Amino acid sequence: MAVLYFAQLVFCGDCGEFFRRVHWNNRGCKSIVWRCCSRLEATGHVCHARTVNEELLKEVALQAINQVLCQKDDFLQTLQTNIATVVKQGDTLSPEVIDERLRELQKELVKKANQKDDYDAIADEILRLRDMRKQAEVDSVVRDEQMRLIRDLQDFIRQQPTTITEFDETLVKRLITKITVFEDHFAIDFKSGVTIEIKA
Repeated sequence: MAVLYFAQLVFCGDCGEFFRRVHWNNRGCKSIVWRCCSRLEATGHVCHARTVNEELLKEVALQAINQVLCQKDDFLQTLQTNIATVVKQGDTLSPEVIDERLRELQKELVKKANQKDDYDAIADEILRLRDMRKQAEVDSVVRDEQMRLIRDLQDFIRQQPTTITEFDETLVKRLITKITVFEDHFAIDFKSGVTIEIKA
């Protein structure tokens, strides 16, 4: 199971490419490792990223989650700040406010058309507001998803009484969005927007 998920999760801190799972046979010693795609095929990048044993990847993911659980209060405070940021980003015009303004402008447009006045400026404003409304709907969906992810992580952390002792692929998939491999450490990005660095 970890195989499938890590394949979409691990990136190279050197060139930015994905890491890929490789069956390694080093002087008769077989193991499963992850290597940057740039080192396995011609991608146009010259990459010197290290090879990482799969067991180390599991350990790093586990450590990151446990670090979050050990610093529960600090982490929950960070998540609360992230929620405030998402809410603040939503302070732009809502679809409802835009709709109200569109109704007003359409009335003005009809009035000017009936009086044979120039209504180009109003028509342009209506088109601009329609575009804004479409964007506001998209932004609203993105914001709702961000809030859901942050609240999901908050709930999980609050409910978790102890640290985790065994690697759980489902948990990693639920909480972590990216693991970046550097020469002397890993950066683990959580779906909530928090990043934890693990020296390894």
